[in-house]
Formats: sequence, structure tokens, C-alpha cells
Amino acid sequence: MAAASLIKAPIGQNPRLACQAPGRSRGSVRCSLSSVVGGRSEWLSSCAVLSSKVAALGPHSVNGHASPAPAPAPAPAPEGTVLDLIPVSSLTGGAKKNLPVPLRIADLSPAPMHGSELRVAYQGVPGAYSEKAAGKAYPACDAIPCDQFEVAFQAVELWIADRAVLPVENSLGGSIHRNYDLLLRHRLHIVGEVQLPVHHCLLALPGVRKESITRVISHPQALAQCEHTITRMGLNVVREAFDDTAGAAEYIATNGLRDTAAIASSRAAELYGMEVLADGIQDDSGNVTRFVMLAREPIVPRTDRPFKTSIVFAHDKEGTSVLFKVLSAFAFRDISLTKIESRPHRHRPIRLVDDANRGTAKHFEYMFYIDFQASLAEPRAQNALAEVQEFTSFLRVLGSYPMDMTPMTAGSSSTVVSSDS
Repeated sequence: MAAASLIKAPIGQNPRLACQAPGRSRGSVRCSLSSVVGGRSEWLSSCAVLSSKVAALGPHSVNGHASPAPAPAPAPAPEGTVLDLIPVSSLTGGAKKNLPVPLRIADLSPAPMHGSELRVAYQGVPGAYSEKAAGKAYPACDAIPCDQFEVAFQAVELWIADRAVLPVENSLGGSIHRNYDLLLRHRLHIVGEVQLPVHHCLLALPGVRKESITRVISHPQALAQCEHTITRMGLNVVREAFDDTAGAAEYIATNGLRDTAAIASSRAAELYGMEVLADGIQDDSGNVTRFVMLAREPIVPRTDRPFKTSIVFAHDKEGTSVLFKVLSAFAFRDISLTKIESRPHRHRPIRLVDDANRGTAKHFEYMFYIDFQASLAEPRAQNALAEVQEFTSFLRVLGSYPMDMTPMTAGSSSTVVSSDS
């Protein structure tokens, strides 16, 4: 047998198929070997020529690792190859042409290299209260709007954002149950909290008077928080729910609706070119929303400042004694609870039992969320959780983080200030 016939292509390559050398979008080198070369010298020559062409393109990867050889400065990427996660250029209109578009599920793809700014995801559009909370939590951050709460979670998980700031409860409307369910579904950690006073305004297009308004749109909680004030203003309007407050203002501005008003922030009025018909229309001036800050990694708990810890647990035993024992673990150690919330167990919502445990009566299975004022660095908190674990079938620490100790200043007055007066 001739020596040339024993020479084969490298393992994993088919000499009859085209091959492409990676070049990080700068170009490609393609080769096609229609048949095995006739001799070893010809094979080595072909490999040398191919290697020289690949090296001329700059650094490339070999088996998933970057080549350590130095390379010249990269040339500008050709048009059409840059991934624009937030296509601002697609927006039209003078008032919103420079505003980012909320992320959608379809936009969630691996993120580009990190910049120097901290990227913070929030639900809503620019002008939402969540955007203001993100700015309070992380000043000078790059706020990334998302059209859904779950998109904000996934944006952090996929490295599109570094943090997420999402609401979990309001002093008037109660808990935002959707985010409690998402906290359990995703593996992000609570690394902080921020409390934001909510200041509602009644917005309409310029030149529109209150008497011509027949409809008011906003988030359901915003509508509920301003119900009595709108009635006292004498407005005979239809109230319709919208995805978020700033989104309602954007919708009116985009469609030129002169018979519709929105309940949103004063910043939303500035962004979308609307006029404030009435300022401070919330029924209660002490309207505060609590937001949590989420990250991929937890922070190291400390004891030099007030900390709060959030946990979720479930139990598979009958009766209320288990919940009593869990609460007693904190009471015996003088640990204050700031919140307890129950949510139906997602995977086991109903348990069928009767007096003989034969399965006729229906009982709900619950997950319990608890916030308590202590740091996981404190021995009393560690001992309390060790005792809780003895009585529960599932226990997870959502985060141990600094409490927001910012004094609650009166951000607004209950007195309505109208632009018509």
C-alpha cells in the first residue's frame, strides 16, 4: 500500500466538506478538499497556507479557548452585524424618539460585553415609578425598561442587566403576588430594598380641559389609589386598566386621545409631552411602594447596620402547629417579623384528606414568605433558621440585605392642585 494512502485528515474533519475558521465576525477562511492529498508534503503545505490565512485575520479560538498570540487592532464591524438589544432608532415621534423600548421575551439573548455603567432592569416604560426606584437604588445607572416582570428576571439571568429593581408590596394595594411567585421560580438573590413614595398626577394632552375627559386609564392599583379623589373632582369618567402608569401616558400621546386622561408621574408628563391637570391625586399621602433589588449573586451579610432577611418555606404536615413552631423559633430569639405572606403551592395546590385520611376533603397547600429583621451573620438568625428547617419540608433564603432606612418625607400632599384653578 502506498504511503500516501495512509495519510488521513485530522480527526473530526471531513476532507470533502467545507470548513470555516472562526474570525469573530471579521471574515472567514473557507477550504474545500475534494479528495485526500496525494502526499505528506502536499498535506503539510496546504496546512501551512491555511494557517497563515487564519493568522492574518487576528485572534481566534481553538477548542473554545482564545489564542494567546498577539493580533492587530480590530477593524470596525461591518454594518448589520451589531446586535441592538434596545432598538431606539425604531421609535418615532418627537416626544419619545430618544426613549428606549421595553425588552420583550424575543429580545432576551446573550448580552454583549459589560460597560462601565451598572445596568438595571425594571418593568414598564420610561417615566414609570419603577424607573424612579431604580435610580434611587442605583444612582447614575443605565436603566433598562422591560415589558413584563419575568423579562426583568431573565434579563439579569442572561447578563443583559446587572440588577433588577421590582416592586413587591404597596402600603395601600398590598403585595404584588406575581413577583413573589417569580422570586421562587428564578434563582436571583435579594441584595437590597428601596421604599418609594408614590405621587400620582392626572395627565392629558396639552389644551385638554378636565370637563372634556370621558375616560381615565392607568395601572389598576393607581386607579384604586385615586378613586375617591377623582370622584371628589366631579369627573364622570370611565376607568380602564392599563399595563402600567407611564405606559398609559405614552398610549394617549401616541394616539392623540383628547378625551382620555392618564394617572401617572410628573416625569411621564415631561417625557411624553403631556400636561398635568391635577397634581397629588392619590387618596392617601402616605402611599409608599417597596421595591427589592435583585442580583445573580448574594451579598455578604453584615452586622454593622440593620439588615433584613427574606425566606420562603413549605411544610407537608397537618394542622397549624407547624406554622406556630416556625414563628416561635423567631419569637424565642427576639427576632421581629416585618412580613408574612402565604401563596398556594404551585406544584401541589390541593391536598385531599378527611378524618380518616382517605382523600375526600380539599385543603390548599401553601408556601410561606417571611421577612425578619436580622442579618444572617448573627448567630440568633442562624439558630432560628436551623430550627425552622427541622419543621419544614422546604426552606430557601431569598436574601439577607440592608434595610432601607431613608426617612419617609412627605413627597406630596393630599390637597389636589389643579392646573385650571
